[in-house]
This record gives sequence, structure tokens and C-alpha cells, in this order.
Amino acid sequence: MSEKTTMAEELSKELLISRRNGFWDVTDDVIAQADEFCEGYKDFLNRSKTERESVAATIEMAEKAGFVPFDSAKKYQPGDKVYMNNRGKSIILAVIGTEGCKNGVHISAAHIDSPRLDLKPYPLYETNDLAMFKTHYYGGVKKYQWTAIPLAMHGRIVRRDGSYVDVCIGEEEGEPQFCVTDLLPHLSSEQSAKTLGKAIEGEALNILVGSRPVRTEDGKGDKLFKLNVMKLLHDKYGIIEEDLVSSEIEFVPAFKANDYGFDRSMIGSYGHDDRVCAYPAVMALLHCGTPKKTALTVLADKEEIGSIGNTGMRSSFLSYFVADLAKQDGVEVRDVLTKSKCLSADVCAAYDPTYASAYELNNSCFLNNGVSIMKYTGARGKSGTSDASAEFMGEIRGLLYRNNVLWQTGELGKIDVGGGGTVAQFIADLNVDVVDVGVPVLSMHAPLEVVSKLDVYMEYRAFHVFFAE
Repeated sequence: MSEKTTMAEELSKELLISRRNGFWDVTDDVIAQADEFCEGYKDFLNRSKTERESVAATIEMAEKAGFVPFDSAKKYQPGDKVYMNNRGKSIILAVIGTEGCKNGVHISAAHIDSPRLDLKPYPLYETNDLAMFKTHYYGGVKKYQWTAIPLAMHGRIVRRDGSYVDVCIGEEEGEPQFCVTDLLPHLSSEQSAKTLGKAIEGEALNILVGSRPVRTEDGKGDKLFKLNVMKLLHDKYGIIEEDLVSSEIEFVPAFKANDYGFDRSMIGSYGHDDRVCAYPAVMALLHCGTPKKTALTVLADKEEIGSIGNTGMRSSFLSYFVADLAKQDGVEVRDVLTKSKCLSADVCAAYDPTYASAYELNNSCFLNNGVSIMKYTGARGKSGTSDASAEFMGEIRGLLYRNNVLWQTGELGKIDVGGGGTVAQFIADLNVDVVDVGVPVLSMHAPLEVVSKLDVYMEYRAFHVFFAE
């Protein structure tokens, strides 16, 4: 090898970015740790298919780790662990730091809602001897992906007296499941001629829930198929049809999280977006000890429909919580927030070679290359993004580099192809330094999404070192 070639190689190592698969940069022990960490994550996925279930599972884990409900009237000490449950659909966990919050707090923020099918206010009807539910899809879905797959029914039904019942049907062995039917190929020439976005209309996402009537002596009667479904629900849950008006019922894929690939390097599941960031953020806080700065993990609802509502990130529940902490320390909440830093934990699109034309290769993220630091998200002209500062990007890049956390950076596909938003913009509205740090996902927003176990573990490590700063 010539001297010039050697010099070029040395310069290349020193000056150029090396983007290679993360498995070349980790030990067998790290891979084993990633696999073990993801066993807990798969269990969380199976228990947390809705935002309510995610909050309940988080509280269960937190209380086992010594967390208690937050009391704004109480004075907390370094190392104290608290949580604030916001209406059962969003939550804040906090560990009080040795500095309290006078120099700002460290925040990790993820969302726990995912695309799904919600029931309409008057969902139950019958037609041509079949009982059906009418739905309104939630979030950005490809509607054709929701036909002919097994669905489970999750949610809460509130009666007129205020009592409620939680429902989960279709997850356990032996329980019935549900589906949206599709048209057989032999009769679908007109359907096949339509674009993907039009082949299945929103009003066609009707869920098949029964085909047997209440039996009468003369075989006659009104709405007997619908009545039989309602009788079964009444016998099991003590509800009437009107109670469905005050319910939050979600139909989600009924399959379980599982290892994917011969090498078991990936997890296929419903709901990676964004529980693949929520679980590592929670676990990092549970394991953070007593940090220097008070550490917060925020899990919010409604991100898939704009983060609106009192359980979404546009709500004031986070700023109110920080205000309570600030009051205890005798400082102004605006000063705390201005000095605070946040890792907005949301997924990014992993490069998919099958659909390469949607991506710009140099600025894409890849499975097994670690967490993605996204300076901005947004659509087309950076619309709907906070666009993190160069200073904060440099700070987080340096943090991950010093702690041997695999990271990469990229965009959500080609500029004019599309894009997406995260909760980062709403945290930035509080004058907090924030950048997106998430896990690359294949088939994002599909009923089945795929992630790398190594990337999930690196997400946990990123939050862990962030809280330790």
C-alpha cells in the first residue's frame, strides 16, 4: 500500500462520516443486553394496545419501582419518585434531582396513541342478516391495510350513572375476534381499478360482529341480529346500546408482538409508533437513580390527530406540573422551562429498499444503526416542526458519542414526497430546547410495524445517559 493511500485512509477516518451497520460497533454483550431488554418491551406492547392501557401498565411498573402519586402540596427531596396521572390517558413520571428544578429539568416525551379504528357514537347496526359496527378511523392509516385482519376490541364504556366497565375481547386464546371484510378478487375489478387511497372508503371500514339472531317462535322480529349482539354485551358487561354513546372503544390488531427474521433481530408488532420510544423512556427514568437535574418522562395522548385535547401535548398538563415543581423550589416556571432540555421521543422512517424511490439515500435512517437524531421533521418546506438549533444538536450528538450510544440522523423521506410531525414543536412552544431522538421503523402506521432490537436498546441508553447529565 502506497504512502498516499495510507494518508487518504487516515484522512478519511478523521474527516468523513462513517455510516455503517451498528453491529460492527457493538460487542456480543451489548447485543445480548438488547435482546433481553426487548423481552420486557414485547410484554409492554402486548399489554398496552391503547393509551389507557399504556398508562395503566406504566403506573404498575412505576409503583413497583417506588413511585407514588404526585401531591402538589408536598415538599419533595432529591431521589423522590412521583407520577401524575392525567385522566388515565397521559402521564408524567418524575425523579427529583439534587439541584431540584432551579437550573431546569430534563424531559423525555413520547406519545402512546397509535392508528386504529374507533367506534362511531351510534355504531351497532344490522344489514342482510349480519350485525356490524360503524367505525371512524383514527390517525393516518392506509385503509386497505385494515381489511381481512383479526381485530380485538379494547376500551371503556361509561354508563349513564357514571359507572364504567373496561373491555378487552379478542386477545386471549379462545376469545372471539373481529374483522373488516374485503371483496373477493373475482368481483373486484372495479375496486382494483381505483387508487389505493380510494379502493377502501372510510365508511366501508365496518366491523363484522355477529351473524346469529335472537330466536323467536315465529322467526319474525325487528333488529334481531343487532339485538343478539347487544344481549351478549349486556349479559357480560351490564350495558345497553345507549351506553356506547359514552364509550371509548378501539379496535386494534389482535396479533401479539413477536420476533421477526431468522436471526430474531427485529420485532414485528402493532403500535411501535410510538410505544417503541415510550417504553425505553419509562425504563430509563425507573433506572436513573438520583439525577442532578430533576428528570421527567412524559407520555401523551392524541399525537396521531394533532396532539389536541386535554391529554395531548398541546394541553397545559406538562407546564402545570413543572409549575408545581418550580413553586416548591421558589422559582418561576418560565425560568425553569427556559433552562430545560428535552428529547422528543418519536419514531422515524427506516429506509426500505423495496420502496427506495420514496427516500433520499444520503439522508435516511437504517435499521440497526442506532437512534435517529432528527433536527427537524415536518412536511415539505419544514412545515410543522421545531427545527432544533445547531447548538442543541451538537450537545446531544456529543452526549451520545461520549457514552457509546449508536446514533444516526436523517429525514422522513424525500422533501416533496411527504413528512410528519412530532410532539417536539409543542414542547418547543414552552421555550424548551428540544430535538427528536427516536427509533427507525419499517411499515410505519401499518397494523404491523417492524423495528430493530438493537435500536430499541440504544433508545433506552440515550435516555439513560441524558438523565445522568
